[in-house]
Amino acid sequence: MPNGTIALFHDDRMLAHEPNVDVPFLPGRLDRRIREILAGLNAQWKYPEHPGRLRAVMDLLSAQPIPGLTTETGRPATREELGRVHTTHYLDFIEDLRDKNAWLDVDTTAVSTGSVLAAEVAAGTALAAVESVIEGRYRHAFALVRPPGHHAEPVRARGFCLFNNVAVAAAHARSELGCERVMILDWDAHHGNGTQDIFWADPDVMFIDIHRAAPFYPGSGLMEEVGVGMAEGSTVNVPLPGGSGDVAYLKAMREIVAPAADAFRPDIILVSAGFDTHWYDLALNVSYEGMSVMTEIIQSVAERHCDGRLVFVLEGGYNLESLSHGVHTVLRTLAGERFPEPGAAGVAEVEAAARFHRNAFLDPDQE
Repeated sequence: MPNGTIALFHDDRMLAHEPNVDVPFLPGRLDRRIREILAGLNAQWKYPEHPGRLRAVMDLLSAQPIPGLTTETGRPATREELGRVHTTHYLDFIEDLRDKNAWLDVDTTAVSTGSVLAAEVAAGTALAAVESVIEGRYRHAFALVRPPGHHAEPVRARGFCLFNNVAVAAAHARSELGCERVMILDWDAHHGNGTQDIFWADPDVMFIDIHRAAPFYPGSGLMEEVGVGMAEGSTVNVPLPGGSGDVAYLKAMREIVAPAADAFRPDIILVSAGFDTHWYDLALNVSYEGMSVMTEIIQSVAERHCDGRLVFVLEGGYNLESLSHGVHTVLRTLAGERFPEPGAAGVAEVEAAARFHRNAFLDPDQE
C-alpha cells in the first residue's frame, strides 16, 4: 500500500521558459516569416504558453489547499532518458539553442534563454512522478509541467512542445521501472501527434486520444489511424466535432477507454491532461464536473488493472481560470472527493421550467 495518496510534482525552474517576441531572435528565414505573420494579426501577440499558467495553479492551491495532497519537486531529465524517444540529432539541435532566443516551428513554437533547462526539468518532473508511483510512495501523482510535450515528435518541436514529457515517462517506466505495458490517455483538446508518432509501432504502449477533430490543430488523429504492424490497434483515436462536451467525453471514457484498458491490462496509466477542453478555451465544452467524472473513471480503471498506479502530466489549457480550476478539480477527485455527474447542458433547467409552467398549459383535470 502506498505511503501517501497523491502528490503534485512541480519545479520553479520551469518558469524560466518565457519566449518574448519583443527581444531579438536568431535571425533567418523562419524569424522573418513568423514576424510577418504576427504583424498581419493587427493585434499585440504574446506567447500563449507562459509561466503564468503554472503560477495560476499554484496560487489556487495556496488559497484552497487540498487535504492529503503532498507537493514534491522535480528534476532534469538526462540525455539518456530523453534519447529513448528523441533522436540524437534532435537533442543536439535543442542543446545548441541553450541560452538563446529562437523560433523552432512556423506554428510559433519558440525558446528563450531558460527554455532548454525548463524543458529538461519538465520531462524529468514527469519521470519523478512516475517513479514515486511505481516505488509505492504515492498511489497517484500529478506532474505540473511546462513546456507541454504531446506535440513534440522524435525529430521536431511543435505546438509549444520541446520534449515529449509523457512519452519520456512511458519509456522510462518500461526501460527502468519494470512496467511491461503502459497506457497513455490523452484528453487535451488537440491531438497528441507526437506521442502517437513515437509509439506508432509499439504494441506495448496503448495510446488513446480524445480530441477535437481535424482540421483543428495539429490536423492528425483520424479514427483510421490505429498503429502499424504488431501495434495495429494499440492507437485509438476518438475525434470529436467542435463544441462537444461532457456527454460525448464521458461516453468515450465508458464505451472506448475503459473497454480498451480492460483488454490491454496496463501496468501503469499516464494521462496527458489538457484543460483546453473547457469552454473558456473556446474549442470544446467540458465542465469541471465532467473533468472530475472522467478522472474518476480512469482512476477506477487504474484500480482495476494496476493497483491504482496513475500519473497525470499537464499538457494544454491557456485560460488561467479554467486551467487552475480544472487542475484543482482533478486533484480533488484523485484525493477522494466526488462531484455530481453532469448532464447535457441546460436539460435539468428546462425540465424544472417545464414543471414550473406546467399548469399554465395543461388542464389539471387532464393530468
